[in-house]
Amino acid sequence: MEQIPWSITEQERALAARCIGLAREAGASAVRVALNKSIMNLVLLRDGAPDKVSRSGDRSLTFNLFVDGRYGTFSVNRLEEGLLRDFLRDAVETVRMLAPDPFRRLPDAARTAKDARTGLELGLYDPAYAAVTPASRMERALGASIFQKSRPEGYSLISEELEYSDSVYDSYLVDSEGLEARHIESSFEMGCEMTVADPEGNKYSGYWWDASPRRDDLRTGRISPEALRRACAQMHPLPHPGGACTMVVENETSSRLLSPLLGALSAFSIQQGNSFLVDTLGKQVFPEGFTLADRPRTPGESGSKYFDSEGVATREAAIIDRGIVREYFVNTYMAGKLGMAPTREDAMRPCVLPFRPQGCSKGPFGLKEILAWCREGILVTGFNGGNHNSATGDFSYGVEGFAFHDGVPVHPVREMVVTGNIRTLWNHLLAAGDDPRRGAAKQVPTLAFGQVEFSA
Repeated sequence: MEQIPWSITEQERALAARCIGLAREAGASAVRVALNKSIMNLVLLRDGAPDKVSRSGDRSLTFNLFVDGRYGTFSVNRLEEGLLRDFLRDAVETVRMLAPDPFRRLPDAARTAKDARTGLELGLYDPAYAAVTPASRMERALGASIFQKSRPEGYSLISEELEYSDSVYDSYLVDSEGLEARHIESSFEMGCEMTVADPEGNKYSGYWWDASPRRDDLRTGRISPEALRRACAQMHPLPHPGGACTMVVENETSSRLLSPLLGALSAFSIQQGNSFLVDTLGKQVFPEGFTLADRPRTPGESGSKYFDSEGVATREAAIIDRGIVREYFVNTYMAGKLGMAPTREDAMRPCVLPFRPQGCSKGPFGLKEILAWCREGILVTGFNGGNHNSATGDFSYGVEGFAFHDGVPVHPVREMVVTGNIRTLWNHLLAAGDDPRRGAAKQVPTLAFGQVEFSA
Protein backbone atom coordinates (compact mmCIF):
# COMPACT_ATOMS: atom_id res chain seq x y z
CA MET A 1 0.00 0.00 0.00
CA GLU A 2 1.29 3.45 -0.96
CA GLN A 3 2.27 5.48 2.10
CA ILE A 4 -0.46 7.96 3.03
CA PRO A 5 0.79 11.36 4.26
CA TRP A 6 1.30 11.33 8.03
CA SER A 7 -0.14 7.82 8.38
CA ILE A 8 1.33 4.98 10.44
CA THR A 9 4.44 3.52 8.83
CA GLU A 10 5.25 -0.17 8.53
CA GLN A 11 8.05 0.33 11.07
CA GLU A 12 5.62 1.89 13.58
CA ARG A 13 3.13 -0.92 13.10
CA ALA A 14 5.85 -3.52 13.64
CA LEU A 15 6.98 -1.74 16.81
CA ALA A 16 3.40 -1.63 18.16
CA ALA A 17 3.09 -5.36 17.56
CA ARG A 18 6.44 -6.02 19.28
CA CYS A 19 5.16 -4.17 22.35
CA ILE A 20 2.86 -7.12 23.03
CA GLY A 21 5.92 -9.31 23.51
CA LEU A 22 7.65 -6.63 25.61
CA ALA A 23 4.63 -6.39 27.89
CA ARG A 24 4.40 -10.17 28.22
CA GLU A 25 8.10 -10.33 29.05
CA ALA A 26 7.51 -7.74 31.79
CA GLY A 27 4.82 -9.94 33.33
CA ALA A 28 1.51 -8.97 31.70
CA SER A 29 -0.86 -11.86 31.16
CA ALA A 30 -2.69 -10.02 28.36
CA VAL A 31 -2.23 -6.70 26.58
CA ARG A 32 -3.92 -4.47 24.03
CA VAL A 33 -1.92 -1.85 22.12
CA ALA A 34 -3.46 1.13 20.31
CA LEU A 35 -1.27 3.21 18.00
CA ASN A 36 -2.89 6.49 16.90
CA LYS A 37 -1.45 9.05 14.54
CA SER A 38 -2.98 12.19 13.07
CA ILE A 39 -2.24 15.47 11.34
CA MET A 40 -4.48 18.54 11.17
CA ASN A 41 -4.11 21.78 9.21
CA LEU A 42 -6.20 24.84 10.04
CA VAL A 43 -6.81 28.24 8.46
CA LEU A 44 -8.79 30.85 10.40
CA LEU A 45 -10.06 34.06 8.80
CA ARG A 46 -11.52 37.04 10.63
CA ASP A 47 -13.50 39.50 8.55
CA GLY A 48 -12.07 38.06 5.35
CA ALA A 49 -8.40 38.32 6.36
CA PRO A 50 -6.05 35.55 7.60
CA ASP A 51 -5.87 35.50 11.39
CA LYS A 52 -4.32 32.13 12.21
CA VAL A 53 -2.66 29.27 10.38
CA SER A 54 -1.67 26.12 12.25
CA ARG A 55 -0.44 22.60 11.62
CA SER A 56 -0.44 20.02 14.40
CA GLY A 57 0.53 16.39 14.52
CA ASP A 58 -0.01 13.74 17.16
CA ARG A 59 1.30 10.22 17.69
CA SER A 60 0.73 8.02 20.72
CA LEU A 61 0.83 4.45 21.96
CA THR A 62 -1.76 3.39 24.54
CA PHE A 63 -1.39 0.14 26.48
CA ASN A 64 -4.17 -1.73 28.26
CA LEU A 65 -2.33 -4.07 30.62
CA PHE A 66 -3.84 -7.07 32.41
CA VAL A 67 -1.53 -8.26 35.20
CA ASP A 68 -2.32 -10.87 37.87
CA GLY A 69 -6.04 -10.07 37.82
CA ARG A 70 -5.36 -6.34 37.85
CA TYR A 71 -5.69 -3.73 35.12
CA GLY A 72 -4.12 -0.41 34.12
CA THR A 73 -3.92 1.96 31.14
CA PHE A 74 -0.77 3.81 30.12
CA SER A 75 0.20 6.10 27.23
CA VAL A 76 3.46 7.29 25.71
CA ASN A 77 4.37 9.27 22.58
CA ARG A 78 8.02 8.26 22.18
CA LEU A 79 8.37 5.25 19.91
CA GLU A 80 11.81 3.89 20.76
CA GLU A 81 12.05 0.20 21.53
CA GLY A 82 14.55 0.56 24.37
CA LEU A 83 12.52 3.26 26.03
CA LEU A 84 9.29 1.27 25.54
CA ARG A 85 10.84 -1.82 27.17
CA ASP A 86 11.61 0.21 30.31
CA PHE A 87 8.26 1.99 30.17
CA LEU A 88 6.31 -1.27 30.04
CA ARG A 89 8.37 -2.84 32.81
CA ASP A 90 7.56 0.05 35.13
CA ALA A 91 3.91 0.07 34.00
CA VAL A 92 3.47 -3.61 34.83
CA GLU A 93 4.98 -3.08 38.28
CA THR A 94 2.56 -0.19 38.81
CA VAL A 95 -0.44 -2.36 37.88
CA ARG A 96 0.64 -4.95 40.44
CA MET A 97 0.05 -2.34 43.16
CA LEU A 98 -3.60 -1.87 42.16
CA ALA A 99 -6.59 -3.73 43.60
CA PRO A 100 -7.66 -6.90 41.77
CA ASP A 101 -10.59 -6.58 39.37
CA PRO A 102 -11.92 -9.97 38.22
CA PHE A 103 -14.03 -8.50 35.41
CA ARG A 104 -11.16 -6.94 33.47
CA ARG A 105 -10.23 -9.00 30.42
CA LEU A 106 -9.81 -8.81 26.67
CA PRO A 107 -12.90 -9.48 24.55
CA ASP A 108 -13.42 -12.96 23.19
CA ALA A 109 -11.35 -13.23 20.00
CA ALA A 110 -14.42 -14.45 18.11
CA ARG A 111 -16.04 -11.03 18.64
CA THR A 112 -13.16 -8.94 17.31
CA ALA A 113 -12.91 -7.44 13.82
CA LYS A 114 -11.34 -9.63 11.14
CA ASP A 115 -12.05 -7.42 8.11
CA ALA A 116 -10.20 -4.17 8.93
CA ARG A 117 -6.81 -5.13 7.59
CA THR A 118 -5.73 -2.09 5.58
CA GLY A 119 -7.88 0.61 7.19
CA LEU A 120 -9.17 1.64 3.78
CA GLU A 121 -12.07 -0.79 3.49
CA LEU A 122 -14.76 1.83 4.18
CA GLY A 123 -13.46 4.33 1.62
CA LEU A 124 -13.07 7.10 4.19
CA TYR A 125 -9.63 8.24 3.01
CA ASP A 126 -9.49 10.57 0.01
CA PRO A 127 -6.26 10.15 -2.01
CA ALA A 128 -6.70 13.79 -3.08
CA TYR A 129 -5.50 14.76 0.41
CA ALA A 130 -1.91 14.25 -0.72
CA ALA A 131 -2.29 17.08 -3.26
CA VAL A 132 -3.56 19.68 -0.75
CA THR A 133 -1.01 22.46 -0.23
CA PRO A 134 -0.79 25.40 2.21
CA ALA A 135 -1.57 27.74 -0.67
CA SER A 136 -4.66 25.78 -1.73
CA ARG A 137 -5.97 25.76 1.86
CA MET A 138 -5.67 29.53 2.08
CA GLU A 139 -7.19 29.99 -1.35
CA ARG A 140 -10.17 27.84 -0.42
CA ALA A 141 -10.80 29.70 2.82
CA LEU A 142 -10.50 33.14 1.19
CA GLY A 143 -12.78 32.06 -1.63
CA ALA A 144 -15.51 31.08 0.85
CA SER A 145 -15.43 34.37 2.76
CA ILE A 146 -18.12 36.95 1.95
CA PHE A 147 -17.30 39.67 4.50
CA GLN A 148 -15.60 41.94 1.97
CA LYS A 149 -18.22 41.20 -0.69
CA SER A 150 -21.46 41.67 1.28
CA ARG A 151 -23.72 44.67 0.72
CA PRO A 152 -25.85 44.88 3.90
CA GLU A 153 -29.44 46.11 3.63
CA GLY A 154 -31.44 46.56 6.82
CA TYR A 155 -28.60 45.36 9.02
CA SER A 156 -24.93 45.98 9.81
CA LEU A 157 -22.38 43.24 9.25
CA ILE A 158 -20.33 43.12 12.44
CA SER A 159 -17.98 40.19 11.96
CA GLU A 160 -17.24 36.97 10.11
CA GLU A 161 -15.18 34.17 11.60
CA LEU A 162 -14.45 31.39 9.13
CA GLU A 163 -12.44 28.26 9.84
CA TYR A 164 -11.20 25.68 7.35
CA SER A 165 -9.45 22.48 8.41
CA ASP A 166 -8.34 19.18 6.91
CA SER A 167 -6.96 16.15 8.68
CA VAL A 168 -5.92 12.53 8.44
CA TYR A 169 -6.48 10.10 11.32
CA ASP A 170 -4.95 6.61 11.43
CA SER A 171 -5.53 4.08 14.20
CA TYR A 172 -4.00 0.61 14.56
CA LEU A 173 -5.11 -1.87 17.22
CA VAL A 174 -3.48 -5.18 18.20
CA ASP A 175 -3.79 -7.46 21.22
CA SER A 176 -2.29 -10.64 22.64
CA GLU A 177 -5.28 -12.71 21.44
CA GLY A 178 -4.45 -12.10 17.77
CA LEU A 179 -6.47 -8.97 17.06
CA GLU A 180 -5.16 -6.74 14.28
CA ALA A 181 -7.37 -3.91 13.01
CA ARG A 182 -6.80 -0.58 11.32
CA HIS A 183 -8.88 2.48 10.42
CA ILE A 184 -7.82 5.45 8.25
CA GLU A 185 -9.92 8.46 7.41
CA SER A 186 -9.52 11.95 6.05
CA SER A 187 -11.72 14.89 6.88
CA PHE A 188 -12.35 18.26 5.26
CA GLU A 189 -14.36 20.78 7.29
CA MET A 190 -15.42 24.39 7.14
CA GLY A 191 -17.56 26.44 9.52
CA CYS A 192 -18.52 30.09 9.67
CA GLU A 193 -20.09 32.35 12.29
CA MET A 194 -21.58 35.64 11.11
CA THR A 195 -22.62 38.42 13.50
CA VAL A 196 -24.98 41.21 12.44
CA ALA A 197 -26.73 44.11 14.13
CA ASP A 198 -30.18 45.54 13.49
CA PRO A 199 -30.78 49.32 13.20
CA GLU A 200 -31.25 49.50 16.99
CA GLY A 201 -27.84 47.93 17.59
CA ASN A 202 -29.06 44.51 18.77
CA LYS A 203 -26.62 41.80 17.72
CA TYR A 204 -27.42 38.36 16.35
CA SER A 205 -25.18 35.48 15.30
CA GLY A 206 -25.66 32.63 12.88
CA TYR A 207 -23.49 29.56 12.25
CA TRP A 208 -23.23 27.01 9.45
CA TRP A 209 -20.78 24.25 8.61
CA ASP A 210 -20.09 21.39 6.26
CA ALA A 211 -17.81 18.36 6.47
CA SER A 212 -16.87 15.43 4.29
CA PRO A 213 -14.19 12.74 4.08
CA ARG A 214 -13.67 13.84 0.47
CA ARG A 215 -12.11 17.14 -0.58
CA ASP A 216 -14.32 17.80 -3.60
CA ASP A 217 -17.53 17.10 -1.67
CA LEU A 218 -17.00 19.99 0.76
CA ARG A 219 -19.61 22.60 -0.21
CA THR A 220 -17.74 25.78 0.67
CA GLY A 221 -19.84 28.19 -1.39
CA ARG A 222 -22.93 27.85 0.78
CA ILE A 223 -21.38 28.13 4.23
CA SER A 224 -20.91 31.87 4.81
CA PRO A 225 -24.13 32.91 3.00
CA GLU A 226 -26.13 30.42 5.07
CA ALA A 227 -24.52 31.61 8.31
CA LEU A 228 -25.43 35.18 7.33
CA ARG A 229 -28.99 34.21 6.44
CA ARG A 230 -29.44 32.48 9.78
CA ALA A 231 -28.08 35.50 11.66
CA CYS A 232 -30.40 37.93 9.87
CA ALA A 233 -33.40 35.65 10.33
CA GLN A 234 -33.15 36.09 14.10
CA MET A 235 -33.67 39.85 13.97
CA HIS A 236 -36.83 41.40 15.43
CA PRO A 237 -37.93 38.52 17.70
CA LEU A 238 -41.39 38.73 19.26
CA PRO A 239 -42.55 37.43 22.64
CA HIS A 240 -44.38 34.13 22.71
CA PRO A 241 -46.88 33.13 25.38
CA GLY A 242 -45.43 29.65 25.87
CA GLY A 243 -47.48 26.69 27.09
CA ALA A 244 -47.87 23.22 25.60
CA CYS A 245 -47.57 23.09 21.83
CA THR A 246 -46.01 21.19 18.93
CA MET A 247 -42.23 21.39 18.72
CA VAL A 248 -40.34 20.82 15.46
CA VAL A 249 -36.56 20.46 15.88
CA GLU A 250 -34.35 21.21 12.90
CA ASN A 251 -31.91 18.51 11.78
CA GLU A 252 -29.02 20.86 12.55
CA THR A 253 -29.65 20.51 16.29
CA SER A 254 -31.94 17.48 16.76
CA SER A 255 -29.08 15.20 17.87
CA ARG A 256 -29.14 17.09 21.20
CA LEU A 257 -32.33 15.18 22.04
CA LEU A 258 -30.84 11.79 21.10
CA SER A 259 -27.72 12.04 23.25
CA PRO A 260 -29.55 11.53 26.60
CA LEU A 261 -31.15 8.35 25.18
CA LEU A 262 -27.79 6.95 24.10
CA GLY A 263 -26.35 7.69 27.54
CA ALA A 264 -29.27 5.96 29.25
CA LEU A 265 -28.67 2.81 27.15
CA SER A 266 -25.09 2.53 28.41
CA ALA A 267 -24.44 -0.43 30.70
CA PHE A 268 -22.17 1.79 32.79
CA SER A 269 -25.07 4.17 33.51
CA ILE A 270 -27.35 1.24 34.25
CA GLN A 271 -24.84 -0.38 36.61
CA GLN A 272 -24.42 2.94 38.44
CA GLY A 273 -28.19 3.40 38.77
CA ASN A 274 -27.89 6.53 36.67
CA SER A 275 -30.17 5.68 33.75
CA PHE A 276 -33.86 6.34 33.13
CA LEU A 277 -33.97 3.20 30.94
CA VAL A 278 -33.13 0.63 33.64
CA ASP A 279 -35.06 -2.66 33.20
CA THR A 280 -36.46 -1.72 29.79
CA LEU A 281 -34.63 -4.30 27.65
CA GLY A 282 -37.12 -6.08 25.39
CA LYS A 283 -39.97 -3.79 26.43
CA GLN A 284 -42.16 -1.42 24.44
CA VAL A 285 -40.97 1.89 25.87
CA PHE A 286 -41.46 4.25 22.92
CA PRO A 287 -44.05 4.59 20.11
CA GLU A 288 -43.95 2.26 17.11
CA GLY A 289 -42.85 5.13 14.90
CA PHE A 290 -39.48 5.40 16.67
CA THR A 291 -36.65 3.22 15.36
CA LEU A 292 -33.01 3.89 16.22
CA ALA A 293 -30.49 1.86 14.24
CA ASP A 294 -26.71 1.68 14.30
CA ARG A 295 -25.23 1.69 10.79
CA PRO A 296 -21.47 1.78 11.37
CA ARG A 297 -20.51 -0.04 8.17
CA THR A 298 -21.85 2.43 5.61
CA PRO A 299 -19.05 3.05 3.08
CA GLY A 300 -17.88 6.62 2.69
CA GLU A 301 -19.95 8.05 5.54
CA SER A 302 -18.59 9.88 8.58
CA GLY A 303 -18.85 7.87 11.78
CA SER A 304 -18.48 4.51 10.07
CA LYS A 305 -15.90 2.14 11.52
CA TYR A 306 -15.35 -1.62 11.54
CA PHE A 307 -14.34 -1.87 15.21
CA ASP A 308 -14.63 -0.10 18.56
CA SER A 309 -11.88 0.77 21.07
CA GLU A 310 -11.78 -2.86 22.28
CA GLY A 311 -11.42 -4.13 18.71
CA VAL A 312 -14.91 -5.66 18.80
CA ALA A 313 -16.43 -5.81 15.33
CA THR A 314 -19.24 -3.34 14.71
CA ARG A 315 -22.46 -4.49 13.10
CA GLU A 316 -25.66 -3.13 11.67
CA ALA A 317 -28.47 -3.46 14.20
CA ALA A 318 -31.65 -1.92 15.56
CA ILE A 319 -31.06 -0.48 19.03
CA ILE A 320 -34.68 0.60 19.46
CA ASP A 321 -36.95 -1.25 17.04
CA ARG A 322 -40.40 0.30 16.54
CA GLY A 323 -40.33 1.49 20.14
CA ILE A 324 -38.93 -1.71 21.70
CA VAL A 325 -35.52 -1.44 23.41
CA ARG A 326 -33.46 -4.19 21.78
CA GLU A 327 -29.94 -3.51 23.08
CA TYR A 328 -27.94 -1.94 25.85
CA PHE A 329 -24.36 -0.87 25.13
CA VAL A 330 -22.42 -3.51 27.05
CA ASN A 331 -18.63 -3.72 26.70
CA THR A 332 -16.56 -6.65 27.94
CA TYR A 333 -15.99 -5.18 31.39
CA MET A 334 -19.60 -4.23 32.08
CA ALA A 335 -20.77 -7.61 30.80
CA GLY A 336 -18.89 -9.22 33.69
CA LYS A 337 -20.06 -6.65 36.21
CA LEU A 338 -23.72 -7.01 35.26
CA GLY A 339 -23.74 -10.70 34.30
CA MET A 340 -24.99 -9.78 30.82
CA ALA A 341 -23.93 -10.82 27.34
CA PRO A 342 -21.58 -8.24 25.76
CA THR A 343 -22.90 -6.28 22.79
CA ARG A 344 -21.02 -3.09 21.82
CA GLU A 345 -19.50 -0.27 23.84
CA ASP A 346 -21.55 2.43 22.11
CA ALA A 347 -23.49 3.29 18.97
CA MET A 348 -20.88 4.14 16.36
CA ARG A 349 -23.19 5.79 13.80
CA PRO A 350 -26.70 6.01 15.29
CA CYS A 351 -29.48 6.75 12.82
CA VAL A 352 -33.06 7.76 13.63
CA LEU A 353 -35.10 6.24 10.81
CA PRO A 354 -37.86 8.18 9.03
CA PHE A 355 -41.35 8.09 10.50
CA ARG A 356 -44.06 9.49 8.27
CA PRO A 357 -47.46 9.84 9.98
CA GLN A 358 -50.67 8.87 8.27
CA GLY A 359 -51.97 11.39 5.80
CA CYS A 360 -48.54 12.54 4.58
CA SER A 361 -48.03 12.31 0.85
CA LYS A 362 -45.14 10.42 -0.67
CA GLY A 363 -41.97 12.20 -1.72
CA PRO A 364 -39.36 14.15 0.23
CA PHE A 365 -40.12 14.45 3.95
CA GLY A 366 -37.89 17.11 5.45
CA LEU A 367 -38.31 20.33 7.41
CA LYS A 368 -40.66 22.01 4.93
CA GLU A 369 -43.01 19.03 4.73
CA ILE A 370 -43.03 18.45 8.50
CA LEU A 371 -43.84 22.11 9.21
CA ALA A 372 -46.70 21.91 6.71
CA TRP A 373 -48.05 18.77 8.36
CA CYS A 374 -47.77 20.15 11.91
CA ARG A 375 -49.23 23.53 10.80
CA GLU A 376 -48.61 25.40 14.07
CA GLY A 377 -46.04 25.41 16.86
CA ILE A 378 -42.43 26.33 17.55
CA LEU A 379 -39.50 25.46 15.30
CA VAL A 380 -36.34 24.99 17.37
CA THR A 381 -33.14 25.84 15.49
CA GLY A 382 -30.75 25.91 18.44
CA PHE A 383 -30.31 24.99 22.09
CA ASN A 384 -28.75 27.49 24.49
CA GLY A 385 -27.42 25.66 27.52
CA GLY A 386 -29.58 23.76 29.95
CA ASN A 387 -29.22 20.30 31.45
CA HIS A 388 -30.85 16.93 31.94
CA ASN A 389 -30.97 14.45 34.80
CA SER A 390 -29.59 11.15 33.50
CA ALA A 391 -31.26 9.16 36.30
CA THR A 392 -34.79 10.49 35.80
CA GLY A 393 -34.69 11.88 32.26
CA ASP A 394 -35.97 15.29 33.33
CA PHE A 395 -34.57 18.16 31.25
CA SER A 396 -34.62 21.91 30.86
CA TYR A 397 -33.08 23.51 27.76
CA GLY A 398 -32.92 27.09 26.54
CA VAL A 399 -34.00 27.31 22.90
CA GLU A 400 -34.12 29.71 20.00
CA GLY A 401 -36.05 29.44 16.79
CA PHE A 402 -39.32 30.54 15.22
CA ALA A 403 -43.03 30.46 15.85
CA PHE A 404 -44.73 28.97 12.79
CA HIS A 405 -48.32 29.17 11.58
CA ASP A 406 -49.95 27.34 8.67
CA GLY A 407 -46.60 25.56 8.21
CA VAL A 408 -44.64 28.79 7.69
CA PRO A 409 -42.22 30.46 10.16
CA VAL A 410 -43.73 33.86 11.06
CA HIS A 411 -41.32 35.42 13.56
CA PRO A 412 -38.23 34.52 15.60
CA VAL A 413 -38.49 33.67 19.30
CA ARG A 414 -35.70 33.92 21.88
CA GLU A 415 -35.16 33.46 25.59
CA MET A 416 -37.55 30.54 25.80
CA VAL A 417 -37.10 27.36 27.81
CA VAL A 418 -38.41 23.90 26.99
CA THR A 419 -38.89 21.50 29.91
CA GLY A 420 -40.05 17.94 30.33
CA ASN A 421 -38.81 14.36 30.44
CA ILE A 422 -36.75 12.73 27.68
CA ARG A 423 -38.66 9.45 27.84
CA THR A 424 -42.01 11.27 27.75
CA LEU A 425 -40.80 13.54 24.95
CA TRP A 426 -39.92 10.65 22.65
CA ASN A 427 -43.28 9.06 23.45
CA HIS A 428 -44.84 12.15 21.90
CA LEU A 429 -42.89 11.76 18.65
CA LEU A 430 -45.14 12.85 15.79
CA ALA A 431 -42.76 12.56 12.83
CA ALA A 432 -39.13 11.95 11.88
CA GLY A 433 -37.91 13.24 8.55
CA ASP A 434 -35.64 11.73 5.90
CA ASP A 435 -33.14 14.61 6.10
CA PRO A 436 -30.34 13.85 8.59
CA ARG A 437 -27.47 16.33 8.51
CA ARG A 438 -24.79 15.36 6.00
CA GLY A 439 -21.37 14.81 7.57
CA ALA A 440 -22.67 14.25 11.11
CA ALA A 441 -21.77 11.08 13.02
CA LYS A 442 -25.25 11.04 14.62
CA GLN A 443 -27.76 10.81 11.80
CA VAL A 444 -30.80 12.53 13.29
CA PRO A 445 -33.34 14.15 10.93
CA THR A 446 -35.89 16.88 11.53
CA LEU A 447 -38.15 15.75 14.39
CA ALA A 448 -41.63 16.76 15.50
CA PHE A 449 -43.04 16.24 19.01
CA GLY A 450 -46.48 16.98 20.42
CA GLN A 451 -47.54 18.47 23.77
CA VAL A 452 -44.15 20.00 24.60
CA GLU A 453 -44.04 22.55 27.41
CA PHE A 454 -42.48 25.93 26.64
CA SER A 455 -42.07 28.88 28.96
CA ALA A 456 -41.19 32.43 27.97
